[in-house]
Amino acid sequence: MTSEGALEAERDAIVAALAPVVDGLVATFGPLCEVVLHDYRNPEKSVVALAGSVTGRAVGGAMSEIGLRIVARGDEARDELNYVTRTGTGTTVKSSTMVLRDSTGTVFGALCVNLDVTALSEAHALLGALAGGAAAPAELPVTTFGDDIDSVVDVILDAHRHQPWGALDRDARLALFRSLDERGVFAVRRAIEQVAGRLGISRASAYSYLSQARATTSGGSA
Repeated sequence: MTSEGALEAERDAIVAALAPVVDGLVATFGPLCEVVLHDYRNPEKSVVALAGSVTGRAVGGAMSEIGLRIVARGDEARDELNYVTRTGTGTTVKSSTMVLRDSTGTVFGALCVNLDVTALSEAHALLGALAGGAAAPAELPVTTFGDDIDSVVDVILDAHRHQPWGALDRDARLALFRSLDERGVFAVRRAIEQVAGRLGISRASAYSYLSQARATTSGGSA
């Protein structure tokens, strides 16, 4: 059986080998490309190498909502390729996220490629309008990118909290915690305290709702 120390050394070697690739990809695809290498072993500072500037992050920054989702899925996570979102500032981004695994199949990081396709999307819409009969473009989901993991958690919480906590019945409260859990919010240290504070409940209550939400997800009784 491979020792944990040997696995950690293997993961370190994979990250070190991929770091130069980050600069090479951006040099190939140009200034509208950003490549980010994440090490999810330190989720609050998961960005270990970065080139380009599409999402405005820096080395030492936190993972995005996409990274949280991958962490939540654990070793069941799969590559997410050619998905299109937009940032909070309105930039249209086409991205691919490729998970990193060690020799045991454990997911521990990701290599992400982000392309700013805002101008291309606008040109496509313009050409469609000139051709006549073009349908309105579909509303793109907004993805939060930031160097501060707390701000990412806050945005996810706001997006899934449609009513004040006091107005939610038990099922709605469990659904909220289940939704946050599925998006990887609770993979982050101190997230339970952050969510509890934003909802105005005790940490013990937050842990209780999370436990019940996970039980109902796995088919247990609440």
